[in-house]
Amino acid sequence: MKSQSRSVKNSIAVITGAASGMGRATARVFAREGARVAVVDVNSNGIEDVAREIEKEGGHARAFKLDVSDAKAINETIQAIAGHFGGIDILVNNAGIAAMSALDDDRYDEIFARVLAINLTAHQRLVRAALPYLRRSSAPRVVNIASTEALGATPRDSAYAAAKAGVAGLTRALAVDLGPEGITVNCICPGPILTAMTQAIPEEHKVIFAKRRTALRRYGEPEEVAHMTLSLCLPAASYITGAVIPVDGGLMARNA
Repeated sequence: MKSQSRSVKNSIAVITGAASGMGRATARVFAREGARVAVVDVNSNGIEDVAREIEKEGGHARAFKLDVSDAKAINETIQAIAGHFGGIDILVNNAGIAAMSALDDDRYDEIFARVLAINLTAHQRLVRAALPYLRRSSAPRVVNIASTEALGATPRDSAYAAAKAGVAGLTRALAVDLGPEGITVNCICPGPILTAMTQAIPEEHKVIFAKRRTALRRYGEPEEVAHMTLSLCLPAASYITGAVIPVDGGLMARNA
């Protein structure tokens, strides 16, 4: 049997949206496994805090401020990360926003454009910017974070659902394009997770929703998504690409 490494030790991982929630959890999980982590977010105070947390735990991290809707800034930041760490092995496209809107809202077009710019267009820009470095890696990995909104839809959430469905389609297309080079591209679709996006939902409503809709009868923790991301980035995960994987407590599996 061929030996396959299950370690990301010394790999260079870029995690966007890493100032909080699933991104923060992902950055910390990767660092605990020995990866060198670029903590990327538009929230400069948040990424500095996360980088300090990782360093205090004995890991290696550096904060990089980035607005992922800025194409020029993406290229500059990726170059800065590669220059600091000496390359890039792993890209986790986690940055995203939520913005619900009715179709007849006067600001709908503006909201739609911004949601797509951050939740979808930025993903392909980051992959393209990181591609020269991924091509030099011995185990290049891309993981795009979508949502179960890519697989279904919630009222007043068409911009977000369209963007996340686009992420799933982009993942499959990039997996096909980059597969001959050994670069794997996969997608995770989190369900109801305890993050800032769900913080405003009253606790009793979360309990009702989880019991009614999920097989596990609860919301997920950010770390539970982070560990699936880590699994897809292992050198041993070399034959998994183009996958769209729900991490949703059985939400998509449950009919009643």
